[in-house]
Amino acid sequence: MRLWPRRHGTSYDLLVAGLGNPGREYARNRHNVGFLVVDELARRHGGSWRSKFSGQLAEVRIEGHKVALLKPETYMNDSGRSVKAAMQFFKLEPDQVLVVHDETDLETGRLQARLGGGLAGHNGLRSVNRHLATPEFLRLRVGVGRPGRGDRRPLADWVLSDFSPDEDAEALVREAADAVELLDAEGLEAAQRAVNGKRS
Repeated sequence: MRLWPRRHGTSYDLLVAGLGNPGREYARNRHNVGFLVVDELARRHGGSWRSKFSGQLAEVRIEGHKVALLKPETYMNDSGRSVKAAMQFFKLEPDQVLVVHDETDLETGRLQARLGGGLAGHNGLRSVNRHLATPEFLRLRVGVGRPGRGDRRPLADWVLSDFSPDEDAEALVREAADAVELLDAEGLEAAQRAVNGKRS
């Protein structure tokens, strides 16, 4: 699947929505890795954030393509409301929306790009699916793993805790941002060949 050329009537080529929770206390949580990835893309491409669509929006060009970056500020459970508003404003179809999110079913450092699929108990994905009325949107699953042996924290507490130093969150965020750029430049299949199953 290639995304280009731009579809008739749309003002942008791709909407990249990074999922997370607003607020300083959540900023470095595993659950906020989507926010971290779109922040990195905005930094690389000179995007500046402004309030729009119940979130923060930055508009950038990547490889000549017009890309909207979005951080919903509706909290994770209502992310889809912000994503739908942006998608409709830019006149995009669901398969032109890329949702970047944490994934506990993947080891920390692993990435997976896909179109559609299940929700795996992820409240942000569930909200996006509900508001877009389809699961057929692009996803970049960013592995954050699960608690290790002897760690009795519930999974919800795990994702709402910060990355540990040995997890090297900065490297993971860079790799995920690279994957978004590759998907933008060459399409989903190229991104899948490069990142699916690969440990960063």
